[in-house]
Amino acid sequence: MAAVDIRDNLLGISWVDSSWIPILNSGSVLDYFSERSNPFYDRTCNNEVVKMQRLTLEHLNQMVGVEYILLHAQEPILFIIRKQQRQSPAQVIPLADYYIIAGVIYQAPDLGSVINSRVLTAVHGIQSAFDEAMSYCRYHPSKGYWWHFKDHEEQDKVKPKAKRKEEPSSIFQRQRVDALLVDLRQKFPPKFVQQKSGEKPVPVDQTKKEAEPIPETVKSEEKETTKNIQQTVSVKGPPEKRMRLQ
Repeated sequence: MAAVDIRDNLLGISWVDSSWIPILNSGSVLDYFSERSNPFYDRTCNNEVVKMQRLTLEHLNQMVGVEYILLHAQEPILFIIRKQQRQSPAQVIPLADYYIIAGVIYQAPDLGSVINSRVLTAVHGIQSAFDEAMSYCRYHPSKGYWWHFKDHEEQDKVKPKAKRKEEPSSIFQRQRVDALLVDLRQKFPPKFVQQKSGEKPVPVDQTKKEAEPIPETVKSEEKETTKNIQQTVSVKGPPEKRMRLQ
């Protein structure tokens, strides 16, 4: 295939001259279109001959060749210019249409270009769909064919995993733990005891000393108890003598 010249495909380009936009109307739009920097304008057309000879556009009907005419005008925003091949005053063949929107010139696509573009777009979409479908297809000799979609993996990641309820400890575990705690307490007794909440912890040795009575106080208490017993005995007096029976 021969390489296509980029200059021949004018459907993807546009042209504008901002100095003409304020004065653009039906009478000046062809002069605007015939600017030398416009890539859509053909210098060999009959319009260029009429312009050089300073003739009116009515003389185009008497000439043969390529010419440009104003086909439709909707001032000041839209103008349509047609490029056509004139063979006689009454016979012309349309070659291309150009539309001017807000001073920007575009080439209107022909029917073949529109159909070609639509077909290519449809084929590309179908091919992309087949390629994506094939990427989800899996095969294994033991399982055969199946579909593996990425959406399912993403949904599984998004879904919060249900927290498993922690099972309570068994009776054996609780009894075993209690026995170990008692054993540790006997081997390593606590060094500090907090008798009431809010008080400072007190060493265990100090609490034992406070709990044990002082020996002197114990002796005094014993003496007092013996005195009380003697007093009770003296108040009662000696025991009465009983008569012997002969």
